Amino acid sequence: MAGRRRPRAPLASGAVRSHSYDDVLSGPRKRKIPEVPAEPGLVVEDPASGYCGAVVKIEYGNVVLEDRHGKHRVFPLNPAGFLLEGKPVTLVPAKAAPKTPARRISASGSVQVQGLKARVARDSRIWVEGKHDAELVERVWGHDLRVEGVVVEPLDGVDVLSDRIDEFGTGPGRRLGVLVDHLVAGSKESRIVDAIRDENVLITGHPYIDIWEAVKPSVVGIRAWPKIPRGTEWKEGVCDALGWGEPWEGWQRILAAVGSYRDLETPLIGAVERLIDFVSDPGEES
Repeated sequence: MAGRRRPRAPLASGAVRSHSYDDVLSGPRKRKIPEVPAEPGLVVEDPASGYCGAVVKIEYGNVVLEDRHGKHRVFPLNPAGFLLEGKPVTLVPAKAAPKTPARRISASGSVQVQGLKARVARDSRIWVEGKHDAELVERVWGHDLRVEGVVVEPLDGVDVLSDRIDEFGTGPGRRLGVLVDHLVAGSKESRIVDAIRDENVLITGHPYIDIWEAVKPSVVGIRAWPKIPRGTEWKEGVCDALGWGEPWEGWQRILAAVGSYRDLETPLIGAVERLIDFVSDPGEES
């Protein structure tokens, strides 16, 4: 009858019908053995000896395993050489984790900003009394100042402070931070500072006669800063007492000895930090 299929011929006794000629031609397939990173703590078994242990480390093409008694044995890293949860695996060295770059600390104790590009200078400023003050602040806080875009300028004496503030013209986003030497009760400096009334000006200071004295004596190899009689110029008296030559030579010795904030007395550190915070306050430009 039309449309009917012709019946298949029966297979010979013992014959097996193949569903694909490819299966016959390709032969038996090989099972792929997975590669497993030999992470420390991974528990595997050596099938030849039955030894079971946790990976300790890989060295010289071998893996060191530790059993539950704390004993170590060394095995070669052969292909399909171990069992993991009863299944063959090939142990391979684990990839080292990428190293996190070590944080670098600036001289002021802050974390350094890598690849720093100094930002455009703010309109705000930090004023210090003289050149030595400016150089010391730059040496210790220079990184922070460039991050914040703050410029430090010598004032050449606190006597002109009031007039200089008027000339500068403070306002929102145009602040002044002023560092004053020998800012103690009853001093000439304290009377000048007390007369300043401007919310955009912050004046801080330290109790030392000069910025030199804010450097710890041990840093420059002395037990204490010498006491200089009234009427003697302080820096000249110090250099004479210590045999340091001229004041410029004494200052070179001091500045070269300072490596970080740890070399400075705490009152100076706190005073400078407050000034930097004040002139770089994000709210100042709002």
